[in-house]
Amino acid sequence: MGKVIAIANQKGGVGKTTTAINLAASLAVLEKKVLIIDADPQANTTSGLNFSPNDDHRRTLYEVMIGKLDIRDALIQTEIANLHMIPSHINLVGVEIEMLDADNRESVMKKALAPIRNDYDFIIIDCSPSLGLITVNSLTAADSVIIPVQPEFFALEGLGKLMQTIRLVQNGVNPGLSIEGFVVTMFDGRTKVHTQVLNELKEHFKDKVFNTIIQRNIRLSEAPSHGKPIILYDVICNGTMNYLNLAKEVLDKNN
Repeated sequence: MGKVIAIANQKGGVGKTTTAINLAASLAVLEKKVLIIDADPQANTTSGLNFSPNDDHRRTLYEVMIGKLDIRDALIQTEIANLHMIPSHINLVGVEIEMLDADNRESVMKKALAPIRNDYDFIIIDCSPSLGLITVNSLTAADSVIIPVQPEFFALEGLGKLMQTIRLVQNGVNPGLSIEGFVVTMFDGRTKVHTQVLNELKEHFKDKVFNTIIQRNIRLSEAPSHGKPIILYDVICNGTMNYLNLAKEVLDKNN
């Protein structure tokens, strides 16, 4: 059965989608069969993999969540052979309203994923940057969560609400949910505060902090506008090496 990993942080601009896309792509390049699910109505993962979130094709996570589409019919092949995607659409915003009175509404995504879990080694869910029903569904469906952290003064303070949500999910609908790890993104070793935050994170969360650090890299920020993961955009840049190393660390944790 494939492992489901949610990439979550309710704070925007921390490299969440960048991490979801490039971790998934790197795992696929390392010969694992991977599915990435865009569970964010902003649909940045969808556009970051060269699919238009404005296409009115009605084969997105939204249709799956409201029961209008079998999940197999929402799968899209990406440029990387081992990487499939389920796209998002702005309509996903409406899920929280449409599912308000649904039974077991926190488990809709988990139930939808069940028929295809055995088809993949890893399923990566790019969560919405909020702590609403879509994110709770993602955490309920997941086996573990990776939390990208930008090294700034309020980084640890901002993790409080996310950790509280994770605990609520653990205590309620998904007691098996674990923290896969915290990954520091946009790191610049020349900046004193970045090193301080990294040290504080390691002090608080010990071995839950990945050894791999995602360095600040201009090629990483350029790649989404070309609709490519970094490994297809610039195979020799630091960003590619960083995410390949992160993927190898994830594989080591799960061997």
